[in-house]
Amino acid sequence: MSSLNKGIDKAEVTLKWDPSPQGEPANDLDIIAATYLKDSVCGEPDYLVHFDQRSPDGTITLNRDSRTGQGFGVDEAMTLEFSRLAERYGRVVVGVAIQQRDGQRTFGAVPNTLVRVLEGYDVLAEDDFSTVAGSTAAVVAEFVRDEDGEWRFVSGVRGFGGDPDEFASWMGRRPAAS
Repeated sequence: MSSLNKGIDKAEVTLKWDPSPQGEPANDLDIIAATYLKDSVCGEPDYLVHFDQRSPDGTITLNRDSRTGQGFGVDEAMTLEFSRLAERYGRVVVGVAIQQRDGQRTFGAVPNTLVRVLEGYDVLAEDDFSTVAGSTAAVVAEFVRDEDGEWRFVSGVRGFGGDPDEFASWMGRRPAAS
């Protein structure tokens, strides 16, 4: 029997921050999504979506990418279309990473950061990274497919402070293993 509860069909993750002070290297933050198969919802993702990599089926798209935080409104935006995501996927984890090319930068050093997770006009979550100020990257949202095949949002921000190249693998860990 199918459920009468509706899951999330489509979500958007937005990110904004203020530019660096004049004369300092630009702050470059990136939204990253990692998809996991139903039979392997932890560990290595099946694929990643980020500034240089699209989803193979077009269900997860990075609509806006900023390298400086300049401009009005949202600096980065990613759309996740769960109603179109293949049945073989059971989990999608979304993170934010700070590019580290000009030395180590943490969220505490990036002014006025704000990430929002939206379903239409409804704000599912909002965070300014203050709880993970010493981190260089963070998981900001998790979506899981339930036993009825509906997508659910799991709130929570988890900070990461290791090697940036290891962040994608770390994203797949369950919070208890972090």
